[in-house]
Amino acid sequence: MEQQATSARAAVTAVSKIKHLRWYICALLFFAATINYLDRQVIATLKPTLQKEGVWDENGYSWVVFAFQTAYAAGLLIAGRVMDWMGTRKGFSLSVVFWSVAAMAHALASSVGGFIAARLALGLGEAGNFPASIKTVAEWFPKKERALATGVFNAGTNVGILAAAAIVPFVTLRYGWQWAFIVTGLVGFVWLFFWLALYRQPGKHPRLTQEEFDHIQSDPPDTEVRIPWAKLIPHRQTWAFAVGKFMTDPVWWIYLFWLPDFLNKNYGIDLKSVGLPLIIVYLIADIGSVGGGWISSSLIKRGWEINKARKTAMLVCALSVVPVIFAARASNVWVAVLLVGLAAAAHQGWSANLFTTASDMFPRKAVGSVVGIGGMAGAIGGMLVSKIVGYILTWTGSYVPIFIIAGSAYLIALTVFHFLAPKLEPAKVE
Repeated sequence: MEQQATSARAAVTAVSKIKHLRWYICALLFFAATINYLDRQVIATLKPTLQKEGVWDENGYSWVVFAFQTAYAAGLLIAGRVMDWMGTRKGFSLSVVFWSVAAMAHALASSVGGFIAARLALGLGEAGNFPASIKTVAEWFPKKERALATGVFNAGTNVGILAAAAIVPFVTLRYGWQWAFIVTGLVGFVWLFFWLALYRQPGKHPRLTQEEFDHIQSDPPDTEVRIPWAKLIPHRQTWAFAVGKFMTDPVWWIYLFWLPDFLNKNYGIDLKSVGLPLIIVYLIADIGSVGGGWISSSLIKRGWEINKARKTAMLVCALSVVPVIFAARASNVWVAVLLVGLAAAAHQGWSANLFTTASDMFPRKAVGSVVGIGGMAGAIGGMLVSKIVGYILTWTGSYVPIFIIAGSAYLIALTVFHFLAPKLEPAKVE
């Protein structure tokens, strides 16, 4: 396989090379994550507005969120396998087209049922983003750089939320909420043009230098055989990743879908003024995403074992989430914003390292499938939490129990993860 890749690349030596091409690829993943979260966050930003217009109540909105997460869970399981089978160039393209059309379809909805239908389609399409991105990182980066690369592209999720906070109120107040869905949905097609123009696998990329190709391939060779789900499910490593996602992804969903509502209910922040608090929260989260990935990558470069480096970074992040339990009782909106921002940053740092453990423990050919399995578990957790949050708010009107759940989830998840994968050893799949 290496000889074929070398021969194929030697045949295109006349094409100009790009130094550090892997980071250009990472930039594409960053913008894909940005668009992915821009499209899904529109509805959360509009939640108080559409509730005032009588489109839904608390329970109705929770069903809309539940629908997205149901489709996202099913889509992740399918998408992971599709990326391993079809490859990331074609598979990612298909995913972006599907979710962009679904995002624009929200403009046609006028009831809870209509939004549920649109969210089901969006969830199926958006499920392709993370399996494709993690698989791409595994193909383009050696293990010592993967957490940092994952942190960099994962920072795009925060930028997407920031973009929603800036774009959605502006478009809605001037042209109506329907145009907010249409404008944001169109952005995916711009990204698709650059993806198709630039992306190839490393062994087939005409602009990749031999030096960088050797750097990418510096880890021990992986198996080239496709690995079926049946061989992944029995492994403790698969369950460690899945449990980590199941217990912590729902907390991120809480921030995504209920933070504008929390600010509105507790501090009177409306559509006109919600932008700045959200921008602050997710700018802080961006720092955590890159910083969390940098911590473990830096420790590995200093000679730490991968297991110790990853789990040390995850422990730092898990401890940093705990203060969010005080957010619902903060007397000042900016104290609450900073507490949630710290927790969001810690989640993103945690997520960068947790995602990277999939490629630490499994060969490249199986990474998409493992990420899909874990992502499905995380989305199922999100489905459950969406209904729990809806019921808590309906019965109590308080966010206090919700933030207590958020603050304690990560330490419990890390304990279970360590029990299932104490040495982060590679799974023996053939």
